[in-house]
Amino acid sequence: MSEDIKKEKEEDVTQEAPSSEAEEKQQAQEATPEEATEKTELAAALEKVEDFENKFLRAHAEMQNIQRRANEERQQLQKYRSQDLAKGVLPSLDNLERALAVEGLSDDVKKGIEMVQESLLQALKEEGVEEVPVDSFDHNFHMAVQTLPADDDHPADSIAQVLQKGYQLHDRLLRPAMVVVYN
Repeated sequence: MSEDIKKEKEEDVTQEAPSSEAEEKQQAQEATPEEATEKTELAAALEKVEDFENKFLRAHAEMQNIQRRANEERQQLQKYRSQDLAKGVLPSLDNLERALAVEGLSDDVKKGIEMVQESLLQALKEEGVEEVPVDSFDHNFHMAVQTLPADDDHPADSIAQVLQKGYQLHDRLLRPAMVVVYN
């Protein structure tokens, strides 16, 4: 009888074993849609993370560009801050030159005008305003208001006379020099 009981237990165990394998397969099949859902949710979450990271990096780069442009603009404003003042003072310098060219001024008056002119020129020079050089004609710095025929002594594109001085602030032209050019 003990053998019969052992056989029955073995049969029960063998019967239970296949049923437990079947249950595992069934559980695996049931878990697969859940895992698939989790995987798609994970992939979607990773995609969102990547998208947010990309947006963050772009926003960060844009902020750096804005800061860089603002700094450059601030430097330009600082560099050319005296442009309007210089343009306002230049006609006064021209008038002082014309006054010095007048004959019949007493020495004291002439000396006073020269001192005012020198102080204005010095103040403009400290701000970076300089006269445009008039060595040879350059259409970027000079405005030809009259031409004269060139000859052996005066080659083409040389300046015959300066009618009005030109000025530049650093590398920016404030006013071109008005010149007479040999052509």
